[in-house]
Amino acid sequence: MKTQPGWALPNLHEAQKRTQKEVTIEKSLFQIPSEVRTLGQGKKYYLRTYGCQANERDSETLAGILEELMFTPVEHPEQADLILLNTCAIRKNAEDKVLGEIGSLKRLKRSNPDLIFGLCGCMAQEEDVVQVLLEKYRHVNLIFGTHNLHRLPELLYEVMVGHKRSVEVLSKEGEVIENLPVRRFGKHKAWVNIMYGCDKFCTYCIVPYTRGKERSRAMEDVLQEIRQLKQDGYKEITLLGQNVNSYGKDLHIEGGFAKLLEETAKIGLERIRFTTSHPWDFSDEMIDVIARYDNIMPFIHLPVQSGDDEILKIMGRRYTSAQYLTLFHKIKERMPECAISTDIIVGFPNESEEQFQHTLDLVKECQFDNAFTFIYSPREGTPAARMADSVSLEVKQRRLAELNACWNQYAHVKNEAYLGKVVKVLVDGASKKKANVWSGYTETNKLVNFTGEHVTAGDIVKVKITACKTFSLDGEQIL
Repeated sequence: MKTQPGWALPNLHEAQKRTQKEVTIEKSLFQIPSEVRTLGQGKKYYLRTYGCQANERDSETLAGILEELMFTPVEHPEQADLILLNTCAIRKNAEDKVLGEIGSLKRLKRSNPDLIFGLCGCMAQEEDVVQVLLEKYRHVNLIFGTHNLHRLPELLYEVMVGHKRSVEVLSKEGEVIENLPVRRFGKHKAWVNIMYGCDKFCTYCIVPYTRGKERSRAMEDVLQEIRQLKQDGYKEITLLGQNVNSYGKDLHIEGGFAKLLEETAKIGLERIRFTTSHPWDFSDEMIDVIARYDNIMPFIHLPVQSGDDEILKIMGRRYTSAQYLTLFHKIKERMPECAISTDIIVGFPNESEEQFQHTLDLVKECQFDNAFTFIYSPREGTPAARMADSVSLEVKQRRLAELNACWNQYAHVKNEAYLGKVVKVLVDGASKKKANVWSGYTETNKLVNFTGEHVTAGDIVKVKITACKTFSLDGEQIL
């Protein structure tokens, strides 16, 4: 791989280091150098986002910066002068999809030789991915990672004016940078970062390497952002973190996430959600706060990953199946109507049939409202990727199908309980296929398609449920 002076390349070994050094919170207002301010004048950008909500929120910042540079957004890559892909590294097939897209879009260079291709996000933090990009995808002009979104103006200047290939990926613990521009993609729902990074180091997960150390935003900065969103007319916010339950530990905030959640509720927004929670840090105080405030939605995403204690130990999850079940039932006892979803991995290296059965047993006990299920995907640089694996792909696929059939039946039963009930739905928008049909989500995060009159996106309407499916509900507006 031929590198250039000034390039900063990813280093997974450096990315896993954790020190006791206090995290820097940079609050100075974002400023664009004078020579860069009109860089995008007369030019168009296309931004595609892959992966989780954290990436979606990062893309809102990227869009905000690009529009400060006078770029105009477009909906199709064929219209763009700059194509930027904000990527995900959680599974191998996500990476393959991005690389396939980059290869496919290369054709656009023929009609627009000045077209700029950029790749950022978690994939850029991986050594092997950057090596492949530099060697095989030479039309990619710009590569940067998760720690330096604020450097986009300078990096683009290098490419567009300096006519250089720009590579800047920082492998470090990271900092918190406030006051960056943002262009919210939604008008009624908003993502709010409360912290960045992860220190859990589950053996299968690349996120602690790509996102850095757990670092919390100052509580007042988070609350001020939420107050502004309320003032701007937003109805729902989702508090974001790789593990929101760890919020405030690094800042020694008493009460941590439970305290932030309560202060958020007091601001008075109609709906508050949060994701994602690690069972290890889920406190009784959190349960009390969620139960106490009507505007904190009764829906919790609580990843279990496996129902077998030995697999959980090898995964580095820090709890047993019994501890998870104790927490699960504690939540349900305090909030019987609370919906709970989960993540589950099948086919972790050397998972036995008995160990898989323990996962099915846990699913049968919990009867989750929803589940995101995956076959284990090795991520280079993680401990699990070095483990020998005796389980064939055929067996893993069979287990995934069996798991999906199991939780699907419970999801359908949970949805049947809504038949005849009246629920509150925050409207996302109208159906593109049927007149007078709208869709949105209940307080318990159930998707509802309903008929209605004089409905507007952003309304919270009462809907009577008339039919149910495994993954959605049907209903009619009640006036």
